[in-house]
Amino acid sequence: MFGRLYRLSPGRARSHTEELRAQFDLIDAAERVVKTYAGGRRRRLDLASALSGRPRVVFLDEPTTGLDPRGRLAMWDVIRERVREGMTILLTTQYLEEVNELANSIAMVDHGKNIASGSADKLKSRIGGERIEVVVRNRADVSRAAELLTSPGDGDSSVDEEGRRITESAPGGALRIVQAVRALEEAGIGIDDIGL
Repeated sequence: MFGRLYRLSPGRARSHTEELRAQFDLIDAAERVVKTYAGGRRRRLDLASALSGRPRVVFLDEPTTGLDPRGRLAMWDVIRERVREGMTILLTTQYLEEVNELANSIAMVDHGKNIASGSADKLKSRIGGERIEVVVRNRADVSRAAELLTSPGDGDSSVDEEGRRITESAPGGALRIVQAVRALEEAGIGIDDIGL
């Protein structure tokens, strides 16, 4: 049906449908009513339908939501293949792993406004690189620990007194963890967790 809506000839629509059924693992479900499909199978059918006319531009709104890991990876393969063939795909997703795997260019949107755009590497470097996170054992020690750990003028740190958590930039990476542990130990401040 979608092939015909895209004005493919009956023969071309049929052959292209068979290709898409195989590619999206829909062969065994071809004769079943769509309302009996599980969520992941419906997602695959949605994408296959969108691709049946070989459009030059496709908008995909969270296409892997509801898919199992195997289905998700298969969907990624299909998206990559279409991009290699020259298709432009605009993809919305909340999965950072998906962005890393599939996106050539990223636009971050908040309340309808583009707040940042560029490649994954460019955005990561803008956002601030590595961070150290410390969970202090006693809530009473949080503010003192924050004073020890944060550098003056460092606007890239946060303190969550309720959660006893301090987060700050860590330009020294793993070395910064060693320095933090030493400083807190010398001050007699216990920690429950620390990580980079």
